[in-house]
Amino acid sequence: MVSKMKNVRASYLRTFVFGVEDSLASTVGLLSGVAAANMSREGIFLTGVVLIFVEAVSMAAGSFLSEESSENYLTKKDAVRRVPVIESAIMFFSYVFSGIIPLSPYFILEGDEAFKVSIYLSLVSLFLLGLLSGYLSKTSFIKSGYRMLLVGGLAIAVGVIVGGAFN
Repeated sequence: MVSKMKNVRASYLRTFVFGVEDSLASTVGLLSGVAAANMSREGIFLTGVVLIFVEAVSMAAGSFLSEESSENYLTKKDAVRRVPVIESAIMFFSYVFSGIIPLSPYFILEGDEAFKVSIYLSLVSLFLLGLLSGYLSKTSFIKSGYRMLLVGGLAIAVGVIVGGAFN
């Protein structure tokens, strides 16, 4: 019984980390790309809001369907259980709340300043997520923080490079 609960908690943690990391990296990557292409502040903000909600729903649906498929495969039964529903909610809310982090500077700042603050906040958030993940998994939280920062930073760099290429 203990190992099943531990597996469920690990699954919730995996879903949370995935939702936060994907939201931070995807949102800041897209926002950086469109900002680098000189889109207006209003356009950047609208793009960000649409992205966050479309992706949050899509990621939650994907989380639900993949977890349900996995459970059906393991149990050979076709029934919705509590875990996929909870995981999809974790995915949705972690994606929405994390997406607000890189979007928030565009609400109050303009141009290059919003662009830089968005990237900075996202990179710091990725590092903190890595620290938390490492701490909870009782592994090297510093190493985990830097790994999360590097992987998420790559997505940010792609957004900036692609957006800049179309400027």
